[in-house]
Amino acid sequence: MESVLLLDNGSRRAAAVDSLRRLAETLGARCGLPIEPVSLAHADAIPADQLDGRPATLLEPLLEARLSAGARDFLILPLFFGPSAALTEAVPALVARLRTRYGDFALRLAPELCPLPTGEPLLTRILAEQLACLAEIAGDRPRRVILVDHGSPNPGVSAVRAWLAARLAERLGQVVELDQAVMERRPGAAYDFNGALLEQQLERLASSEPDTPVFLSMLFLAPGRHAGPGGDIAEICAQAEQAHAGLRVHVSALVGEHPLLPEILAARLRQRATHRRL
Repeated sequence: MESVLLLDNGSRRAAAVDSLRRLAETLGARCGLPIEPVSLAHADAIPADQLDGRPATLLEPLLEARLSAGARDFLILPLFFGPSAALTEAVPALVARLRTRYGDFALRLAPELCPLPTGEPLLTRILAEQLACLAEIAGDRPRRVILVDHGSPNPGVSAVRAWLAARLAERLGQVVELDQAVMERRPGAAYDFNGALLEQQLERLASSEPDTPVFLSMLFLAPGRHAGPGGDIAEICAQAEQAHAGLRVHVSALVGEHPLLPEILAARLRQRATHRRL
């Protein structure tokens, strides 16, 4: 029987593992299949007592255990927006190493959440609906929006954010000024494709018009070092508000908190012709 693995990059925050587990459970109930939540790295550093006594599962030891027990058929559903190095480099390298030790086995990789050039319109809808909910809570309509993500040295990943930004801008209309920002980028002009840092974008907007609120559209799947309570996005926003009297920054819910995300993953699961054998 094929093992279906919902794979994220991994986080050292228990909330991220909890989110992954909830999503796997929801997706499994929707599809009528057992979906196993696994991380590529980091999550094994979380003490089990922060995870209801169940340590997080990493991909490599899980595959080793299953292969040792005779399993030979796996499908990975990537919880990644774009073609991250985790999918294009780390997972293929892991599969190659395991084949030298355990012999041949079948591991297929489904497409990421927003495969270009087709993209994923449902992600645009998620971002727009999260902004609409935020506007209702804030009691104001968005006029300045920043679509912010982790940031990547991979142009293919940055292209996904740009694709979503263009579609979101179309959906919001010309009355909204939409910018992009990242939480991490490498120095130098060679990485300008990655975009400006969030603190730089907030400083620019606050300096020009501090009384107009800024709405952050969060292109993040789960809480972690950047997103969610205690993340550095909250800290950056608080610092910007403190530095500029009158500035208000409103932060949307995460993509992973929207009920349409399991629908996207269920579609990736069904689209077997798009699954790539590693």
